[in-house]
Amino acid sequence: MKTSDFEVERLGPCSIEPPVRRSTYQSDDRGILYNINQPLDTSRREEPVWLERAGAREHIYFEPGQVRAAIVTCGGLCPGLNDVIRGLTMVLWHRYGVRHIHGIQYGYAGMVPGTAFEPVGLTPEGVEDIHKDGGTILKSSRGPQDPDAMVTFLESLGINILFTIGGDGTQRGALEINRAARRRNIELAVVGVPKTIDNDISFTDRTFGFTTAVDRSREPIVGAHMEAKGVFNGVGLVKLMGRQSGFVAAHAALASSDVNLVLVPEIPFTIDKVIEFLKNRFERKTHAVIVVAEGAGIELLPTEGKDASGNVKFGDIGLYLRDIIKQRLAEEGIPVSIKYIDPSYIIRSAPANSLDSTFCFLLAQYAVHAAMAGRTGMVIALLNGQFVHVPIEKAVSSRKRIDPKGSFWQSVLDNTGQPESMT
Repeated sequence: MKTSDFEVERLGPCSIEPPVRRSTYQSDDRGILYNINQPLDTSRREEPVWLERAGAREHIYFEPGQVRAAIVTCGGLCPGLNDVIRGLTMVLWHRYGVRHIHGIQYGYAGMVPGTAFEPVGLTPEGVEDIHKDGGTILKSSRGPQDPDAMVTFLESLGINILFTIGGDGTQRGALEINRAARRRNIELAVVGVPKTIDNDISFTDRTFGFTTAVDRSREPIVGAHMEAKGVFNGVGLVKLMGRQSGFVAAHAALASSDVNLVLVPEIPFTIDKVIEFLKNRFERKTHAVIVVAEGAGIELLPTEGKDASGNVKFGDIGLYLRDIIKQRLAEEGIPVSIKYIDPSYIIRSAPANSLDSTFCFLLAQYAVHAAMAGRTGMVIALLNGQFVHVPIEKAVSSRKRIDPKGSFWQSVLDNTGQPESMT
């Protein structure tokens, strides 16, 4: 990688005075180092890679009185969606004097000509309390829409700034919208706020909703632990989010310290090894707690087609483990009582906790600063503790995953006591 890979597209030079003056502004010549882990021997250090630092600019690109902004939420629910909507609205209105803010209903499905879902007007009064609720006031949907049709729809409303709140698929759609606008010479700033409860977007330390998900996972894990302890050879089995990355499951295990086995997509396992683990566990203790990420062990199950967004629909690994563990142990004459808990939708629909709520506002604030300064085709990310601009194309180029050899996974192994290999 090189610094030029992270160059963010600009609509043009910034020459307009913002309506509200502040004492602190971010200079365009400041960057954040991508890889801070370098050899002490200077002769062995990598060529530094820099990302553009986020923040308010002293001059902006758009004339605030001429801005018509739109906000859209796509994909599955995630704690903090309403917080981001509120943050975007408040900063646009109070910091930049933008008075035309449109909330697009039902995701990209609400961004095509002839849609039955009319945009709603957003004001500070209308959004002041929405962060107290889970879900999204704008509703959501899955599935791709034609990017040219969406650009035509936005053009018809006079929209010149679009904020896309969503995960990998949403931001890929945003990239196509940006490309379509550029092809047609339509002045449109497209700025994304990455949303994935799984925390699997690359080039960012974390995504909003993740800390709430980990926090909310503790209660079902505690319940599973109590249920398992209450019977002879009890197994508490909890399925958590994580289609391709097991960060929620792994962090929840560390946070609770009640988990004995964590199964994540990054670490292969076999049923034979799971059964062997439980048998060894039952020789020492009369209970066990297993946490499994939804995408773990998908090779053990048939897939169930694809959803509207083109994502493969996995079989239910939680139900599979519940049944196969019961069957295999019964075949060996070992009694077992399994309690299975899947709190996924309860967690996804919850309001953000205080840490996530704060994070959501900061993401929204920096997204508005970027858009008003004419940045486009980018997302806001937190890298090495600093907010940065990342081109969408780079952000969706790969997924962040647990490193089986990394220090974080070693911490999980130390905490649970499970074997390093489950194959």
